[in-house]
Amino acid sequence: MAAKVEPFWKRKSLAQLDAEEWESLCDGCGLCCLQKLEDEDDGSVYYTRIACKLLDRDSCRCSDYANRRAQVPDCIQLDAAQAEQFKWLPPTCAYRLVAAGSDLPPWHHLVCGDRNAVHEQRISQAGRMLSENQVAEDDWEDHLIFRAG
Repeated sequence: MAAKVEPFWKRKSLAQLDAEEWESLCDGCGLCCLQKLEDEDDGSVYYTRIACKLLDRDSCRCSDYANRRAQVPDCIQLDAAQAEQFKWLPPTCAYRLVAAGSDLPPWHHLVCGDRNAVHEQRISQAGRMLSENQVAEDDWEDHLIFRAG
C-alpha cells in the first residue's frame, strides 16, 4: 500500500513553491483586486466593492494578467518574500493561510476540485462589484465592505 502524500501546500513553505504551485493557490476570489482605503489615524485597511479596471467583475479574474503591471503600475505582485505583510489580504486568502501554516478551506478549488465554489460560497464579490471607472475616488468611502485584519 502506497503512503499518502500530503498536498503541496501542507508540505512546502511558500518559498518552496514552484511557479505553477504558487499560481494555483489563488482561489480566484478577486478580493486582492478591490480598491482599499487606509485609515490615516490607525493604519487599518478597508476593502471597498470597487474593482480594479482590469478585473472581470463576474469571473473575478484579471482581464490582462500577463500585462497588468503595464496598465496598472501599482498592481501588487505577491511573492513569498512578502509573506509577513499578507495581513492586508482577506483572511480567506490561500497565500495568507499557507504563510500562517493553516490549511485551505473546504471550498478552495485545490480541496474540492471546483473553481466556482469560491463564488457559490459567496467568498468572492462576483457580480457585486463596481468598476473603478464608475465611481469617483472621492466617493470610495461610500462603498466599504469590510476591514482587513
